[in-house]
Amino acid sequence: MKYRKLGKTDMEVSNLSFGASSLGSVFRETDDAEGIRTVHAALDLGINFIDVSPYYGAAKAETVLGRAIGQTSRDRFYLSTKAGRYGADTFDFSGARIAASLEESLRRLQTEYVDILFLHDIEFIQPEIIVEEALPALERLKQQGKIRYSGICGLPLALFEQLLPVIEVDAIISYCHYALNDTSLLSLLPLLEARGIGLVNASPLSMGLLSTRGTPDWHPASEALKKACLEAARFVESQGQDMAKLAIQFSTRDERIPTTLVSTANPENIIRNIEWSEEHLDMALLNEVLGRLAAVQNQTWISGLPRYNENIRV
Repeated sequence: MKYRKLGKTDMEVSNLSFGASSLGSVFRETDDAEGIRTVHAALDLGINFIDVSPYYGAAKAETVLGRAIGQTSRDRFYLSTKAGRYGADTFDFSGARIAASLEESLRRLQTEYVDILFLHDIEFIQPEIIVEEALPALERLKQQGKIRYSGICGLPLALFEQLLPVIEVDAIISYCHYALNDTSLLSLLPLLEARGIGLVNASPLSMGLLSTRGTPDWHPASEALKKACLEAARFVESQGQDMAKLAIQFSTRDERIPTTLVSTANPENIIRNIEWSEEHLDMALLNEVLGRLAAVQNQTWISGLPRYNENIRV
């Protein structure tokens, strides 16, 4: 396992990290005991950063994760959770709710602090609320010793381009922008490096786009993007290879991307993901797949307020 520094923090994080959303039965019904074994397998094989949110499974993910990490030493891993989003259309970024949300998360997670508290999917909220209400709340929680670092997360890159020059945070989570079909996150690196902001990359499979199963009906990508990704995944399969393996290897190899979150509630899956991240990348196969995805490269989808979606490629 490789470890990389997360911005200006003191955190040296594993290049592959554990996203605990699957523990909340977000993607399929899961067995809690199996989910707990998955967390332990991840830690045993060197993963040292875990991310979760009260939004995942209506707090189930935090509850199951708390049971898992309550059985091991807290100094084995870094832990982040989120605040502000609690349902598909349920948001509350008031200072009081953020403070209360963290207390609820700490109880579920069976810990006294989290290393990072992220404001969850802030592109849906007017920036004034984030700047005047939510970020000051994070600073107060820092002073109280309940969080070590603060962060924001969301989908549109314009969110970070507009806010990061004028706010103070320690880390961000960006998803679906550093994968085989979309490397637009690279354009954000100079700003992050200049500000010393840590980067957590998420969803190397682009929320299921890079799969032979096809995407679920709710996936917001265009039909052209879905079709191109599906055809690329089927090509990889025809070569006797696994698209998930190629996607994880691609997303974890760049030294400028400190860590990439993957989510599963199956111990065999996380073991396989870790093994893949440490194996040699087939460059010939990678170049063939990138060529097949060139026509849709960096296409994304709308999320949140219009101000963050004005210049996206859909």
